[in-house]
Amino acid sequence: MSESRANEVAIVGAGIAGLAFGLLLHARGIPCRIYERVDKIEPLGVGINVLPHAARVLDDLGLGADLEARAILARESAFFNRFGQLIYKEPLGRDAGYPSPQYSIHRGDLQRVLLDAFIDRVGGDRLILDAACIGAEQTGDEATLRLQRTSTGEPLPPASAALAVACDGVNSVIRKQLHPHEGKPNYIGFNMWRGVTRHPPILTGATMIRVGWLETGKMVIYPIRDDIDGDGNQLINWVAELAVAEQLDERDWNREGRLADFMPAFEDWHFDWLDAPTLIRSADRILEFPMVDQDPLPFWTKGRITLMGDAAHPMVPRGSNGAGQAILDAECLADELARSADHASALKAYEDKRLEATSRVVLTNRVAPPDILIKEIVDRTGDKPFDNIDDVISEAELAEIQRRYKEISGYDLETLRARAGL
Repeated sequence: MSESRANEVAIVGAGIAGLAFGLLLHARGIPCRIYERVDKIEPLGVGINVLPHAARVLDDLGLGADLEARAILARESAFFNRFGQLIYKEPLGRDAGYPSPQYSIHRGDLQRVLLDAFIDRVGGDRLILDAACIGAEQTGDEATLRLQRTSTGEPLPPASAALAVACDGVNSVIRKQLHPHEGKPNYIGFNMWRGVTRHPPILTGATMIRVGWLETGKMVIYPIRDDIDGDGNQLINWVAELAVAEQLDERDWNREGRLADFMPAFEDWHFDWLDAPTLIRSADRILEFPMVDQDPLPFWTKGRITLMGDAAHPMVPRGSNGAGQAILDAECLADELARSADHASALKAYEDKRLEATSRVVLTNRVAPPDILIKEIVDRTGDKPFDNIDDVISEAELAEIQRRYKEISGYDLETLRARAGL
């Protein structure tokens, strides 16, 4: 027997998308329940960025103070070639004039802020742990989740609701059900290795750094916790990216990585502002993940079942946009459900607005993420040091590359300031 909750929204997954969606529904007076496969939510992962368009959503939920207490408010973005030479620098977040900041934060800290708020506002009884969704189906005017206990494999009673929203990540069960013949993820020829290191502040202590290019080695470096030991050290998130011959078949964010597989590319990265080998080797743990995405889907919704976040639009992890687009999905669907009692109309409006928008980001991340400007310098200089960057490219050209990505991703300064009435 399934338990019917005809007025509720059933959310599959208590990650960033699922928890944000639950909070947004609650704020609009719409009941929901989250079904999460793990029996205990642990602070997994490493660092992520919440860009100003998504930070606005979280700030509107009243989470800004909690996030600021745990995150670094990013102040600038800096791009370097693999010789440590500065190519371009620009302000970020509030320093750039945005109404909301850019949060650089440990994924576990962001999830904890969302989780604590969900339990406090919505109720702990609305979060069902150790309940893996193994499928969903349309049952008349309801959607029904088929569930099993993750820890034992025993079946649980099905759960019915007005809608089922799959926020179950890149390996989404419901995505596979809606699109059983979808091809394998697209691999762009590079793997990424990630870690966090206790380290003194680098540059401003609030700088998002991108160095080098993929063929010869690229790094993304930014702080995610401040003054972690009373001595002024930060927790620094770093990502190393490199071309590899073999693709990883499994998309597991917690797969252990090996120094030997990528360290040689970065051994000589000793700059006056960074000793990259020391930063990498000082990490407690190294994780490996393939740089993959999946082609945009023709549809997300079937009946009363739909997709959200990484389940809907897994993208190459470039541009700091995965979490942000998931949060924008959540706001859009919550708004549509609050606007219309007709669930079919709300789901259609959500898909019409978000499928096309996120498809543009997915496709842009493949070929022209923000750090594509480093590739431009590599091509123009023959991957050699330069004497003067102005002789290679103008600052206006560099700024235009950044502006285009922000516009595609929905966080160009003019749009967000206009939305805030500024």
